[in-house]
Amino acid sequence: MSDPDLTDDDDLSAPGAPAEVLQARIDAAGVRLDKALADVFPTLSRARLQALLAEGAVNRDGAVLTGGSAKAQPGLYSVALPPVAPATPQPQAIPLTVLYEDADLIVIDKPAGMAAHPAPGTPDGTLVNALLAHCGDSLSGIGGVARPGIVHRLDKDTSGVMVAAKTDRAHAGLSALFATHDIERTYIALTRGAPSPTTGRIHTRIGRSTGDRKKMAVLKAGGREAITDYIVQTTFGEPAKAGGAPLAARVACTLHTGRTHQIRVHLSSKGSPILGDAVYGSGSPAAPVRAAIAEAGLARQALHAAVLGFVHPVTGERLRFETAPPADMLALEALLREL
Repeated sequence: MSDPDLTDDDDLSAPGAPAEVLQARIDAAGVRLDKALADVFPTLSRARLQALLAEGAVNRDGAVLTGGSAKAQPGLYSVALPPVAPATPQPQAIPLTVLYEDADLIVIDKPAGMAAHPAPGTPDGTLVNALLAHCGDSLSGIGGVARPGIVHRLDKDTSGVMVAAKTDRAHAGLSALFATHDIERTYIALTRGAPSPTTGRIHTRIGRSTGDRKKMAVLKAGGREAITDYIVQTTFGEPAKAGGAPLAARVACTLHTGRTHQIRVHLSSKGSPILGDAVYGSGSPAAPVRAAIAEAGLARQALHAAVLGFVHPVTGERLRFETAPPADMLALEALLREL
């Protein structure tokens, strides 16, 4: 959804990676240490830095530092990042909705709530666990011990079509297709209001938010190019005033790149965040929409990967898969149509 793309849910950590030492110089004094470190090591949150300080992993000019609330002093700071413990996922007999399968790859309709692979906070119950049980030893190992077969990903709470590689040649071929964006990917989103105009292209740069390192954001400089085409398919609820926005909308989004949380960030940047998105859904939808969300039982962002099309990396056959949104989104859309 990137180096090749890790669709919509890139994980910046690599299980099994060797220990890494980051270094940066701080010239100014007097700023709280954890804040000063977060400024010069932007990939690390203050909370992460505080934990590293407590572990004795931070030093200034060779002297170990342990207190994040102390004031920073000028000097060369080093942060030793411990290696990420390699995960060894175990097969789990989790039911899968298989749309296509051959000797080289498998296409599934991933349910909302299933993470693509094990990660901190989600040690099992993932797509990888299910694939290991379903595919056995045939799953491609290129993705690494923790991520066998995974070529791209959907957010844990995004439903829809995913492909995984069962052989290394399929993994390499699919990765190349994602890297060059030679993949057809269309998502369905239910949004607060509707983006304007009703059809358009959102072309920005996306990277880590400078205000919250756990979020992505549209950036004026830095980040990576992100392109989303969208079309408002249906609107729900009359605008409160002439020329105003409807209460909600169904929007189809076609990805031309696959940045982390790309659709969620792009629609939010247009003032029409995805309903149910606790991270990027700034502001609250109108009361009738909130009531519809509660009645539909939607407990996630209303985003579904509806279409995935690509050329089979081994046979050359053109494949295209399309699935309808799951029950929670369909129930919400039915309720929105009554507004």
